Amino acid sequence: MPKQHRKRGRREDHKKRKRDGDDGDDGAKRLKKADHVESVEAGDAFHDEAVDVTRPGALPYYGLLDDDEQEYFKRADEMLELNQFEHPEARSLFLASVYKEADGKELKIANSQSCSRLLERLILLSSPDQLKTLFQKFHGHFLNLVQHRFASHCCEALFVHAAPVVTLELAEPQTPPSSDPNAIFVSMESLFVHTLAELQEHLGYLMTDRFASHVLRVLLVVLSGAPLDKENKNKSVLQSKRKEKVGVAGAERGQDWVLEKRPVPSSFLEALEKMINASAATLDSQNLRLLATHPLGNPTLQLLLKLELAHFGKSRAKDENSIIHKLLPDNPIAEGTESASFINGLVYDPIGSRLLETIIESAPGKLFKSIYSEFFKERMGSLARNEIASYVAGRILERLGKDDLEEAMSQIADQIPNLVQRNRTAVIKTLIERCVARDVNTSPIKAQLETAYGGANGFEVTRMLRVSEGPVEDAKQNGKHDHSPEKVHGSLLAQTMMAVDGSLGDLVFDSLARLSPELSVQLARDPTASRTLQAALTAEHASVIFRRKMIQQFYGHVGELALDPAASRVIDAIWNGTHGLAFIRERIAEELAENENSLRESFVGRAVWRNWRMDLYKRKRGDWVKQSRYTAGNDGFQSFPESNGDSSTTPPHRQSHAQNQRGGKHLSAIELARQRHAAKAAEARNKDAQDEKKSRKEKSASSAGSNKDKEKASLVAQ
Repeated sequence: MPKQHRKRGRREDHKKRKRDGDDGDDGAKRLKKADHVESVEAGDAFHDEAVDVTRPGALPYYGLLDDDEQEYFKRADEMLELNQFEHPEARSLFLASVYKEADGKELKIANSQSCSRLLERLILLSSPDQLKTLFQKFHGHFLNLVQHRFASHCCEALFVHAAPVVTLELAEPQTPPSSDPNAIFVSMESLFVHTLAELQEHLGYLMTDRFASHVLRVLLVVLSGAPLDKENKNKSVLQSKRKEKVGVAGAERGQDWVLEKRPVPSSFLEALEKMINASAATLDSQNLRLLATHPLGNPTLQLLLKLELAHFGKSRAKDENSIIHKLLPDNPIAEGTESASFINGLVYDPIGSRLLETIIESAPGKLFKSIYSEFFKERMGSLARNEIASYVAGRILERLGKDDLEEAMSQIADQIPNLVQRNRTAVIKTLIERCVARDVNTSPIKAQLETAYGGANGFEVTRMLRVSEGPVEDAKQNGKHDHSPEKVHGSLLAQTMMAVDGSLGDLVFDSLARLSPELSVQLARDPTASRTLQAALTAEHASVIFRRKMIQQFYGHVGELALDPAASRVIDAIWNGTHGLAFIRERIAEELAENENSLRESFVGRAVWRNWRMDLYKRKRGDWVKQSRYTAGNDGFQSFPESNGDSSTTPPHRQSHAQNQRGGKHLSAIELARQRHAAKAAEARNKDAQDEKKSRKEKSASSAGSNKDKEKASLVAQ
C-alpha cells in the first residue's frame, strides 16, 4: 500500500526555528541536559497584579543570528567548555578571536537560546578590559536584558565576575595607557553605577519578575560587598535550585560563585541605600506584606531587609521609611494590631515563614524580645511540632539567652517523642547546639531521646539513622539507598549528640559499639549513615575503648569496604581513629596490603591506598611503622609476628632504657636489635676476659707450686 507523501525535514525545521527564534515572550526552555535548568522560582505568574508598581514597556526585538554565525558560535562554545588549550596564551588568543567575531552581535547572542551559554563562558574567562567592553555594549539595554529568559543569566554572570575588578581598581587605581593619550578610561565602578540608574525606576516591578528578580538579588549583594558563597546556607535567596550550571572544565576557580567578602567604594553603599529607600518608597505597607508571601518577591524582600539592618544599623528600625518599620509599624506590637496579624499569618506559611526567620535573625534585640515574649514564649512546644513553624522555632532558639533557653528547652523536651515520630529532628539538633553553647543541662533531652529511640537493647542508633538489618549484597548490587531528608536529619542529629561531652554523646557511642559486624559494615556502606561513623571515629570525646571496639568490627572486610565510595571514607577516618592504637592501624594496613591489586584497579581504592601511605608500607615497612607510631601517639607499639623482624619486640622497660641512652628519642626496631646484639657481644667478651684472667691466675699458681717443690728436692739432695 502506498504511503502518504510527506515533506522531509519538518522536525529539523521546527528545531531550527526554536533554536534561532527569540524566546523571550513565549518562554521556550533550553533543550540541553534537562528542562529544569532555569533559575525560576515556584509559581507560574510572572507578577502579582495586586502589587502596584511601575511597569516597563514590551521587550524589544534584537534580531537573529544567521546559520553560519550559529555554527561558529556553537563550535566556540564546545571548545570553551572542554578548555583543552595547550597553554593560557592560546586560550587568550581564541577568546580575542571570538570577541572579534561577536562584535556588534552581543545583544543577539545574549537573547539566543543556543548561544547565550557561550556568552556566559566568555564572561567566566574574560579579562577586565573585555568585561568592560561587554558592559558598554549592554549599556542602555540592561532593563530589557534582565527580564529575558536567557540574557538574564548573562547579566548575572557579568555582575558576579566584574565585582572583583571593582575591588582591584579600588586598591590599585588604574590609569589609561600612555601609548594612547586620547583613550577614555572607564572604571568598573562607574559602569555599575550607570547600570543602577537604568534599573532604579522600575525596582518594584523587577522584584517580582520571573527572571529579573534573580539578577536584582545578585546586584544587591555585589553592591553590599557581602560574599557570594557556594556553601552559604542562604544560597536559596540568591538562586534557584534548578539553576543550570554553565562552567569551564578545569578552570582555576569556581564557576558559579567566586566572590568573597571584599571592600567596596562608597558610591556602592550610597547606591545600595538608594535602592533600599526606593524599594520602600515605591511600595507601601500593604504591598510590602503582599511581597512577603510572593514566591519571587519574598527572597528579594528578605535580602533587602537583611542588608538594611546589617549595613545601616539596628537603629534603622525606628525610621518610618525603612522596610522593617513598614512591615511592623506598631509600637508596641500586641495582639489585635496589624503587625500581630501579619506575624501570625507568616508563622505557618511555606513562603512567608522564611521572611519571619529573617526578621527574627536580623531584628534589633529590643524588637526581637518584644516579638518573642508576645507571640512565641508560651508556644515553643507547639511550634516545634509543625513542619513549617519548626524552622521559625529553630531561629528563635539561636537568639535566646540562658534563662529563656532553659524554659524553651523544657517545653520542647516534652515533645521530643512526638517530634521523632513526626521526623522533626532538625529542631532537636538546634536545641542541643544552643544548650551546649549556653551551658544548659541536656539531661532532659537525653532521657527523652533514649525513650524515643529505645529498643530491646536500650538506645538504638540504627533507628535514628534509619538503617535496618537486611541483605547487604542486594542493596549493593541494586545501588538503592535512602537519601530522604528525614534520614539526613537523623544523621546530623547523631553527629551533634556525639559532639557533646557526657551522657548524651555516650548514647550514640555505646549503641555503635554494640552493633554486630554485619550491621556495622552495612552502616559503613550507607552514604548517609557512613558520615555518622566517620564522625564517631574522629570525635573529640570518643574513648579509646570505643574506637578499638568499633574498628575491630571491620576486621576481614577492610578490602571490600575500601572499594566502596561511601565506606572508603570510613576507612580513611580509621587512620585518625587509631590514635593511641598503633597496633590496630598496622592490622588494617595488613588487610589493605593483601588487597593491593583490587585497590589499585579502583579509583576509590587508589585514594585509600594513597591516604594510608601504603607505597611506603610496601617499600620501607620499618619507616612506615616508625611514622605510624609517632602519629598514633603509641610509645609502646606492638606489631604482629609476621612483621619479618622490622618491628620492636623489646619489653617496654628496655625500650625506655634505650630511649634514655639516646636522650629520650624513640628507637627503631633495627636500632633496638643492634643494641641488644652489641650488649650480648660485650657480655660475652667480658666473660671471656674473666675466664682468661682466671686461667692465667691458676696457671701462675701451679707454676709457682712446682718451683717450690724443685727447691725442696734440691735441698734434700744436698
